[in-house]
Amino acid sequence: MRTRSALALLCTLIAAPAWCAEASPPLIENSLGMVFLRIPAGTFQMGSDETPESLARAYPLYPPERYAQLSDEAPVHTVRITRPFYLERTEVTVGQFRRFVEASGYVPESEADGTGGYGYNPQYDPDKSERGDAFEGRDRRYSWRDPGFAQGEDHPVVNISWNDASALARWLTLREGKVYRLPTEAEWEYACRAGARTRYQNGDDPAPIPDIGNGFDAQAGPFWPKWAAFASARGDGHAFTAPVASYAPNAFGLYDMHGNAWEWVSDWYGEDYYARSPTDDPQGPASGNVRVRRGGSWHTWALYTRASFRNWNTQETRYPLVGLRLLREAD
Repeated sequence: MRTRSALALLCTLIAAPAWCAEASPPLIENSLGMVFLRIPAGTFQMGSDETPESLARAYPLYPPERYAQLSDEAPVHTVRITRPFYLERTEVTVGQFRRFVEASGYVPESEADGTGGYGYNPQYDPDKSERGDAFEGRDRRYSWRDPGFAQGEDHPVVNISWNDASALARWLTLREGKVYRLPTEAEWEYACRAGARTRYQNGDDPAPIPDIGNGFDAQAGPFWPKWAAFASARGDGHAFTAPVASYAPNAFGLYDMHGNAWEWVSDWYGEDYYARSPTDDPQGPASGNVRVRRGGSWHTWALYTRASFRNWNTQETRYPLVGLRLLREAD
């Protein structure tokens, strides 16, 4: 009897589409209606060696200190993803997360601990916020159900903590007998780049970002006059979250890898981790204080939606910019 790995190897050597597709389907849908795409194993160059001067020329309006904070993207290093995996084609939606909560009985942290999440309040005094934004919280009024702005069932769920995201993965693993988890930081960047070495899936120029994702743009700028100068000149059609898959996918067929919602990954954050990262399947530091999130959001400036940019929060953080995308391990 052929093993599953032997079938996969044979599929690369001969044309046998009927049973090869069954052995390693390019697309699968799970019990919550999440669609996953098969991402092949491969090698890529992770990170960025761009200098502060180079970034300042590309993003001239940003405060100078912002560029020096990006040193954790270096050095560029070779990473080998040794096994294929399935990555969710879009970010987890409000409707999918709702089905999880209803089927499992899980109570997300924004509701369970009684402190709520963060939310958008146009009446909130931004001078009271260290970010200068019209976000307030924690407040029991805000949760994944209500981030302070309207969302449909097909929008990315936000106000999700790292612990909430991990709970969803554990529940699906037990329910379906398949291993679900958050992607590693390396798997996420590999999938985002999809063979490219540019800042974004459609090149280095930040101007066309509205073609590929929902970021801080001409529609969002008027809601945050303090930051309006940093908004993309073109609009992407949405001041807040957009329905998933509203923009062009990358070469792997993945949507919203730039913008819409920040996506939790599994790794602890290590500022100098790239200098000591193993080549094969890096997992991040063994311990830490904060977890990495990637990809940017609907409220994120173009500098921070680049494929190489790293951000982080505590595991308990729940914020109206942060959601998730799941990985399902291949057999």
